[in-house]
This record gives sequence, structure tokens and C-alpha cells, in this order.
Amino acid sequence: MIGACLAHAGDSITLVVRQETLPDYPRQLHLDSPFGNFAVDVSVVSEVPAVDVLWITVKATQLEPALAALKNPEAVRAIMPLLNGIDHVALLRGRYGASRVIPATIAVETERVSPAHIVHRSPFARLNVSSAGRALLDGTIAKLRQIGFACHFVEDEPTLMWGKLVFLAPFALATTAANKTVGEIISDPQWRALGQACIREACAVARAEGATVDPEVVLPGVRAMPANMRSSMQKDVEHHNPPELDAIAGPIPRGARRHGIDVPATKKLVTAVEQRAGYTESRWA
Repeated sequence: MIGACLAHAGDSITLVVRQETLPDYPRQLHLDSPFGNFAVDVSVVSEVPAVDVLWITVKATQLEPALAALKNPEAVRAIMPLLNGIDHVALLRGRYGASRVIPATIAVETERVSPAHIVHRSPFARLNVSSAGRALLDGTIAKLRQIGFACHFVEDEPTLMWGKLVFLAPFALATTAANKTVGEIISDPQWRALGQACIREACAVARAEGATVDPEVVLPGVRAMPANMRSSMQKDVEHHNPPELDAIAGPIPRGARRHGIDVPATKKLVTAVEQRAGYTESRWA
């Protein structure tokens, strides 16, 4: 979606795909979106070329194999990961240098319905970027805003990263554990209470980690989500793909242990997701 929108805005875009998919991968991106339906020409390669910004948009479970395509990091001016979770930022900085990695988060529901054909299903796309990237990305952010994105630069990095996680983790865990849409979760008293408790636990851990978050702000945001919205974790389990449990849920119990915080609702939801995904044992039971 990012690539299609920026190509549509006039930027030169190169997709990096797996070597085995390269020969047959389409050289056009198709996007169906509330922002417009269009097709754009792109370059497609299997190794990262010299670029201004490398957007990392794989799932957290696919990060390590994806990084094998980055054979010459010095040719990349900046790395901007949009992965779910938090821990990937330290990993990337340790490997490629702190100044090169610009943390960012995105809130959107998209689905790849076929190679190079993306459907943007949510009525919104919200992109938050560390203020460290303002000088390099100001023009890019302006283009995305013009297309329809809600974009903000965020000064405080813990708030940037945890601000998404306290929203995403309860949403992903509850919808996946129950196999329900967000509207169905909200209308079911038992699941709604469990999800709300998870939000409060996540916010308690986030505040202990230095983030400025408030469950009384997060809760109305969840209630305002489109009722038919489903999480990517829910779709992964449904399609028998590995869910991003460690990336999305893991920071909450790990942070809870560091700060002596009890997170029973989070652990209950994680265990339910693990059972649906066919895990034989739980890491956080």
C-alpha cells in the first residue's frame, strides 16, 4: 500500500521480494482503497539497491529472512520499519546503527489478495513517525497526507511505539481468541471486559516503560473502530500461518515481569490464541 501510494504520488519505488518469486512477480502494483483505485509501475528486485528510505513492511515473523536481502546497508540512507511490536527497533539499531533506523508505526487494515494486488479495507490509514526522521521524510509525509493518510511526527519514542501496542495487542488478542470482529467483541460483555482489562494492563506496562498513554483515551478509540474490522493475527490463525504473538503480545508480559505488574487478562488471551493456533505449550501461562 505504501509503495503504491508513493508511486502514484510520483516517487520512484522499488519492491524487494524473495528470490524465488522474482521472475513471475508483477511489475505493477494494484491498490483498491478508499483513497482511490489505481495501478502503478514499480521496479522489482530481490536485493535492496541504493535507496533513500528502506521501508520494512514484512510481518515480524518474517524479519530475519527478509534482512538477508539487505546486503549493502551502507547504500541505504535510512531504514523505516513498520513492523508490529517494539523489540525489532533495538535489533535493527544494533545491526545497522542507531542513526539509520527511524521507528514508525502504522494503523490500517490491508490485505494482499494476490501478488501485487492490495485491498485497503479500513476507512483510515494512520502513520506515526519518529521526529528523528522529519528532515528526510517531510516531503514523503506531505504526499501521503495529500493521498488521505493521517500522519504525525512523534517526539517521544516510547510513546510512539507503545502508543500503538496498547491499542493493537488487546484488539489482536481478543479478536483472535474469540474469532470475532471488533464489533462482536464490543457487543459481548464477557469478551468486552477481557479486552478492556487487557488494555488497562498494557497501558500500565507502557507507563512503567516511560510511555505517555491513557486507557481512558484508548478505550473510546477501540469503540470507534469499524464494527466489521478484523485483526491480521486473526487472519493468520484462520489461514494456518504463524501469528505475530511474540511481537504483538510479548512486550506486555516481558515488561510486566521487569516492573512487577500483574497482567492476568493478557495472559488469558494469549493462552486462548495459542490454543486456537495449535500451540502445545504456552510461554506466558
